[in-house]
Amino acid sequence: MFLETMLLTFKVALITTIILFSIGIPIAFWLSTTKSKLKPIFETIVSMPLVLPPSVIGFYLLVFLGPSSLTGGFFEEYFNTRLVLSYEGIIVGSVIFSFPFMVHPIQSGLQSLQKSLVEASYTLGKSKFQTLFYVQLPNIRASLLTGIVLTFAHTVGEFGVVLMIGGNIPGETRLASLAIYDEVEALNYDLANQYALTLFAICFAILLIVYIINRKFSGVLK
Repeated sequence: MFLETMLLTFKVALITTIILFSIGIPIAFWLSTTKSKLKPIFETIVSMPLVLPPSVIGFYLLVFLGPSSLTGGFFEEYFNTRLVLSYEGIIVGSVIFSFPFMVHPIQSGLQSLQKSLVEASYTLGKSKFQTLFYVQLPNIRASLLTGIVLTFAHTVGEFGVVLMIGGNIPGETRLASLAIYDEVEALNYDLANQYALTLFAICFAILLIVYIINRKFSGVLK
């Protein structure tokens, strides 16, 4: 049970990170370059998961993705996929709740780049797409790594949204954060400590590696 729960937890975190990395780059790029008057609104929407209680996000996901909703009914009818109390549901919830942890570091990295690098690329005839992937992203590797790690670690530790949208189904939606709560309620502190200590050790190791790598990147840039 312990191994199954931990593997499911890291699988959800990995898939969430991959999805957010794929969609986070274009969104961060747009936010870092747009001059639209609506930019503050979009930035607010991206940042909302940072300040909203997880239970609020979870509640509205239940309403929006439930079988009686248009979205939930559509997926259940045409894809035979239930988005509430399911593995797919916690992926959707995790992507939404961890969204700013990927977008913000990448956006900050892109905005901190010298404009001369981008202008030089355009002068050489490179498109925005080519400039982004061959000039800008390679120069913000530290920001990309930070976004990846923060997203992964935040997803691993998420509790409220996962509980609201996924429930607590062993082997399907029962992640480590939920398992700790269950074991504490059952006064099974040894197993709760095993879950907690494993998460603590892994997250500490990941963050330590990030800081070491970022320090090396900083040394190279200097």
